[in-house]
Amino acid sequence: MTNDTAVKKWGIYAHIPYCVKKCTYCDFSSAAVRNDTRVEMADYAAALRAEILREVPPLRTRWGDAATVYIGGGTPTALPPAFLTDILENLRKTAGNPIECTVEANPGTVDEAYLTQIKAAGANRLSLGVQSFDDRLLRAIGRIHTAEEARAAFHAARAAGFTNVSLDLMYGLPTQTLGDLKRSVEEALALAPEHISVYGLIVEEGTPMAAAEAAGKLALPSEDAAEEMYDWLTEALPACGYHRYEISNFARPGFESRHNLGYWRNVPYLGVGAAAHGYVDGVRWRNEADTRAYIRGIREGCSVRTPEDAVRTRENAMEEYAFLALRTAEGIDAVDFARTFDAALEDIYGAVIEKYIIEGLLCRTSTHIALTPAGMKVGNEIFAAFLH
Repeated sequence: MTNDTAVKKWGIYAHIPYCVKKCTYCDFSSAAVRNDTRVEMADYAAALRAEILREVPPLRTRWGDAATVYIGGGTPTALPPAFLTDILENLRKTAGNPIECTVEANPGTVDEAYLTQIKAAGANRLSLGVQSFDDRLLRAIGRIHTAEEARAAFHAARAAGFTNVSLDLMYGLPTQTLGDLKRSVEEALALAPEHISVYGLIVEEGTPMAAAEAAGKLALPSEDAAEEMYDWLTEALPACGYHRYEISNFARPGFESRHNLGYWRNVPYLGVGAAAHGYVDGVRWRNEADTRAYIRGIREGCSVRTPEDAVRTRENAMEEYAFLALRTAEGIDAVDFARTFDAALEDIYGAVIEKYIIEGLLCRTSTHIALTPAGMKVGNEIFAAFLH
């Protein structure tokens, strides 16, 4: 469990709940920019600044400088640059100089001038939500950018001084073929980013895409076709120098996302902003999701947090530790598990581990238990087996 003496690093996640346009597949806590949103954006930036000033210094006093900062959304770069640079500067002043400071960006919202400003304000890693280099597919999922704008955004990032850039890609999109995916990956590789994330499309309840599927108007690839895309990706990217360090993430050596690895390794992190999640002192919470209610709560000096677990037991903590660690290629560190819970991993999960080793879905080293490549394809099934 987390305590003051055990913490060697911590992170901060800041949520920006605005987008230029909501994508058809998205169920994240975000909303499209309206005519009256700029005033709300100013109020939101002020509230976020106030929450940062209230919450970050006490943790820095306890644990030292934050190791990582991640600004996600939504689309952080839907904010005017003055607002985003103010948030970045306040994070740097209060949290120290994090080793890694990531900003998510939509290629249709940035240019060299914008990126130069956020780089100067402290961002040193950029995550570009490209999704595809096929304009037909981009239109089908409601993205606001084109393939050419994605390429331009990447080159703008390089010109602005970013030496750590990640590209997001998706597979299993409506009407997408393996050939379509291969062409997008080839385009991505030609840019030579440091990191590539690949996500299979999930049609989430309540989204426009789910409504289209219910109406019989969504031509998704078959399960076999989507699996073929997955298999090709997990072979092609490592062959091109991007090692798979987490189920959906590939990186050149040394460019793994430190912040996201912190999630899987049970590292505490402060969540600030509307709908942000946090995890400090073994407690997980979610901030108020309604943007205006969040602004009002911060203005009034109130807590905007709701704990996610009414009662958190030692058993819950062990389960969470295990299935989060299994998302990484490294897997569960048996030594750290024993140190954290004063119990041997095999004593708690020995039967489950043996079952999946026999089935070829888990493997054991001298220090870790990890998913095999076959296990990563059915990760959710194995995660569930670690829940008592």
